Amino acid sequence: MRAIDIIMKKRGTKVRDANGNQILASSTTLTKEEIKFLIDEYTAGRIPDYQMSAFTMAVYFNGMNFEETGALTDAMLHSGDVIELHGKDGLPENEIYVDKHSTGGVGDKISLPLAPIVAACGVMDPMMSGRALGHTGGTLDKLESIEGFNVNLTEEQFRAGIKKDGFAMMGQTPNVAPADKKMYALRDVTATVESVPLITSSILSKKVAEGADALVFDVKYGSGAFMKTIPDSEELATFLVKTAQAMGKKATAFMTAMNTPLGRMVGNFLEIEETVECLQGKGPADVMELTYALGAEMVLLAGKAESEEEARKMCEDAVSSGKALEIFLANVKTQGGNPEKLMAEIGKRRSQFHTQVLAEKDGYIKLDAFKTGLASVYLGVGRNKSDDKVCPDAGIIMHKKTGDCVKKGELILDVYGKDEACLPQAVKMLTEEALSYSETKPHSDQLIYKIIK
Repeated sequence: MRAIDIIMKKRGTKVRDANGNQILASSTTLTKEEIKFLIDEYTAGRIPDYQMSAFTMAVYFNGMNFEETGALTDAMLHSGDVIELHGKDGLPENEIYVDKHSTGGVGDKISLPLAPIVAACGVMDPMMSGRALGHTGGTLDKLESIEGFNVNLTEEQFRAGIKKDGFAMMGQTPNVAPADKKMYALRDVTATVESVPLITSSILSKKVAEGADALVFDVKYGSGAFMKTIPDSEELATFLVKTAQAMGKKATAFMTAMNTPLGRMVGNFLEIEETVECLQGKGPADVMELTYALGAEMVLLAGKAESEEEARKMCEDAVSSGKALEIFLANVKTQGGNPEKLMAEIGKRRSQFHTQVLAEKDGYIKLDAFKTGLASVYLGVGRNKSDDKVCPDAGIIMHKKTGDCVKKGELILDVYGKDEACLPQAVKMLTEEALSYSETKPHSDQLIYKIIK
């Protein structure tokens, strides 16, 4: 095989229509063997960046069907290590291992309470998570705000944690889906990031590498999401589900709103604190609702319940009984943290660099997720570059949320920064761009817009 022939096949050829106008003919579907050759040779360094750039641009314009996307995902998956769970290190052979993936948002700490809740229901969850980048938060940074918590697990430690606690949380190792790392860096500088088949293969190659048999996707839409519109979100959700199914995995996608931050806390340790509140049954309504909805689907896919109602009840009972919190704290200890110290810090651990945002007028408020996320980056919650450091104690506590009515002078936000210097710029963005007032109550998004199976 030759890379140029595969590129030409996906690119298509120029032809003329009945009126003599030049058009681009439909590209031809690639075979699994052609896709595997391209990815294997590129990962090995035998196909140069300029040819892979041409290929990704051809995919950007002509797309891929579900089978092609599945073949691309499989090739990227097997470009590196694939973690095996079934029957390894004492793990059950016939278990259905289930994980959840979110496309990212602001205040999106759902993975943190979700994993111990489903573990309390008997679900085994291998969770490989990412770090904050841009305006979105990262699960690994939140976990590392717990003193001593280790996310750099070996495969053996990962399996041991799942066996002991029902779940384990780790970061992507350098040997997991190396083709994705190379291709993403290339797409980032060649304007081919916004391709649904390429996004799908990037997400799935990493999630399947962790050993999951079934996946629940939380695909966000809105200002704080990667996909801004409902149609774009639905296209990605559909591709994720159908491609995962083409690879022999069970899959469901939830399309959920991200125009305003989730919950009442944005930050690293602050979101750990809100996680504990959720596991005590005291979390914000939107976080609890989404956690239970996603959790029920995970329980169903794992075969631990016969109906959605039964699965949801199991998740609710896991919280009300205290079992989910117990498992969460056990996992903190398993991965090197101190659960007693963590619980002693709840409600007390805050950055010393602090200011407040008060209502400038009477009215209903609206808090934009994207602008709030950007303000949190100034505070030290997130990153502009992958090697930026984050501040575990920085963040925002929202005393009022979108749709709430406020009086002038009323407290809306507590703002905590990495230092004194970051506060003015963050507050300026919050007051001038993220926060708005109106005389009428703003439209409230339906939290879960659609479920795709």
